[in-house]
Amino acid sequence: MSVIKDKEYVIGCDRAGVELKRIIKDLLDKEGVEYEDVGVDSEDISIVYPKIAKRVVDQIKKSDYEKEGILICGTGIGMAISANKFSGIYAARCHDCYSAERARLSNDTNVITMGSRVIGSVLAQKVVQEWLSLEFQSTERSMPKINKIKSYEKENFTK
Repeated sequence: MSVIKDKEYVIGCDRAGVELKRIIKDLLDKEGVEYEDVGVDSEDISIVYPKIAKRVVDQIKKSDYEKEGILICGTGIGMAISANKFSGIYAARCHDCYSAERARLSNDTNVITMGSRVIGSVLAQKVVQEWLSLEFQSTERSMPKINKIKSYEKENFTK
């Protein structure tokens, strides 16, 4: 599986995700994937995960949604909830390759989240590779769902 290299990514983590972020960054470097790191670099730095999620989202929005994001915390749940509070952000917590595949192909996600206390480093790399190697497939089955999500977003969010 080869990753799509013409995209740029923003990666961030709170102190719970420092080690897994390092491993994912090594993978991105090995694959030749461009990224910006806006997370913490030490377990001694205590910044709450919603602030890290916002840093990643801000960079995605600043790029006019050309960049995509990778967020890591203890469970991946808080990062997904936080990121999804912003218009135009579609974050999914993925801890297996099938979820990563469906998040990308069926749900058009632009952010993946993972929990360092939930997933092992080898599987995390495979999950990220899966997500990075795929692009959304606009199908008759997926588009009505995506359109409904976007209509709810339009009703409930302001840019």
